[in-house]
Amino acid sequence: MEHRDDVRPPMLAVRAVVERALAEDLLPLGDLTAGLLPAGAQGAAAFVPRRPGVLAGTDCVVEVCAAVDPSLEVRLERQDGDEVAAGEVVARVVGPFRSLLSAERSALNLLCHLSGVATLTRRYVAAAAAANPAARVWDTRKTTPGLRALEKAAVRAGGAVNHRGSLSEGVLVKDNHLGGLGIAEAVATALARWPGRMVEVECDRLDQVGEAVEAGATLVLCDNMTPGQVAEAVAIVRSHRRGRAGAVLVEASGGIDLSTIGAYAAAGADVLSVGALTHSAPILDIGLDLELEPPR
Repeated sequence: MEHRDDVRPPMLAVRAVVERALAEDLLPLGDLTAGLLPAGAQGAAAFVPRRPGVLAGTDCVVEVCAAVDPSLEVRLERQDGDEVAAGEVVARVVGPFRSLLSAERSALNLLCHLSGVATLTRRYVAAAAAANPAARVWDTRKTTPGLRALEKAAVRAGGAVNHRGSLSEGVLVKDNHLGGLGIAEAVATALARWPGRMVEVECDRLDQVGEAVEAGATLVLCDNMTPGQVAEAVAIVRSHRRGRAGAVLVEASGGIDLSTIGAYAAAGADVLSVGALTHSAPILDIGLDLELEPPR
């Protein structure tokens, strides 16, 4: 796919994560084993996937190498969001051999993890699109603490869309909130305090769907419903909004995996949210292979 800047994470977030990763790996005494190598030795290595997938996290590779040694040169052959084949070179790094090896593990940890998120995301997006091209796949806040901005960028690289990045980005009234107030009251208060913000209501039952729409919610979340129940919820939303301004989106969440996402998409849900994109993605296995002759 064509390189897009919107799949890249904020550089401030990248630098903060890289700083913590290198502190874990290099403190307190640095890379003892790399210190055995001759000080002036130069090296080159290639980042090579062991199996096909979708690339993400290249900014982390560049930042790790720059933080370890500014004289390390990273040459990106592919970009975030690209589908890559097993055995192809996606990036090269050239420079002092000691520094190259000291940067290896932190760079690979981030690149493999984020590419794994992008790869799994692309599979979900493809499965949903096959059943309903209009359906969108969203992530959730079920992210690794401290890595949210990077993981959500990897989700975008995989072709999906980000839900809230933080609790301040929108209102999502969940079942636990409803233990202390009703749907109508919650929605009315949210709209009065934060006009223009997303106001979403989690619905465990179909009777709550109509109530949320009539209260003015902009999104209804069908939580742990079957595809058949989601189809009923879509019909309820459409009937309640007929002849009235403003669209209400239907989100399906819970019980959605690669074997079921097609059924939920076909049920007419506008949005399919999947926590597994970030909390259960296996890594994309990528290795760093030494090259005998540095590339020119």
